[in-house]
Amino acid sequence: MNHKQKRLVFSHTEPERIDKYLTTCIPEYSRAQIQRLIAEGFVLVNDIQPRKSGLMLEKNDRIDIRFPPPEPLDLVAEKIPLDILYEDKNVLFINKPAGMVVHPSAGHYSGTLVHAILSHLPDLEGIGGKKRPGIVHRLDKDTSGIILIAKNQESLRWLQRQFKSRDVEKKYIALVDGRPSTPKGRIIASIYRDKAHRKKMAIAPEGRGKHAETEYSTLKKFRDHTLLSAHPITGRTHQIRVHLSSIQLPIVGDKVYGLKHPSINIDRHFLHASEIVIRLPGEKRKTKFSAGLPVELNQILKNLKVEE
Repeated sequence: MNHKQKRLVFSHTEPERIDKYLTTCIPEYSRAQIQRLIAEGFVLVNDIQPRKSGLMLEKNDRIDIRFPPPEPLDLVAEKIPLDILYEDKNVLFINKPAGMVVHPSAGHYSGTLVHAILSHLPDLEGIGGKKRPGIVHRLDKDTSGIILIAKNQESLRWLQRQFKSRDVEKKYIALVDGRPSTPKGRIIASIYRDKAHRKKMAIAPEGRGKHAETEYSTLKKFRDHTLLSAHPITGRTHQIRVHLSSIQLPIVGDKVYGLKHPSINIDRHFLHASEIVIRLPGEKRKTKFSAGLPVELNQILKNLKVEE
């Protein structure tokens, strides 16, 4: 936001929670961000700091909000080439290569997509979080393809709302070992964090985990493999990889959920985010963006024997 403070007067006849009300008045801030502003003393009601974010507002209550400056980043921009698919004043769509981590984390303190983006967009600091400025969603390190970056807080919230409401259409291309029992199918299985291996996800027992759905369809049949189009209805961590593995269709090269000894010599897993359909900020109609398969994945397909 351009201004650093804002005054509102609650005019509703029925009482309403302050955090809920402010989320509707300042849509570029999430409810969690609003609650944090309240907890940190940036919000006053009738010149008094609320004790909790569940305070009920009464008619004619006066709300004053101060907006703190973005958190400074401890990151240094790195001039790393980016494959830009689309860019305007609000968004940046990038074709991420396999092997690149999206945001800094333990063991990945440089060379991430965030470092590269900060070089391309120096003013992005503080948009959406200290460690992941502008990042709308994420892709696994060894998954290539389309990833969205928001250039301002309003655009970030606009895009995130579509992901949250499942109004975004995403398609991935995956090469799997084996053959699906039917050319098309839908996998419905909840996912949770593996109790034995905390870095892995797993199919959850009934009544536990987060609901997850993935649709798939066959693109091409090979002698020992199948090329699939995967459409995640939900967006859980490692969802496509876990779901396909659960029906005995592990993704080729997946070191976590795939075969112990890969059927093809590949230094990444064969999963590529090939398409996304979304409404750009301020637009009513959706736009489709595509990213073709990387050279190394195309070469693998050329070397495979087609089903006889």
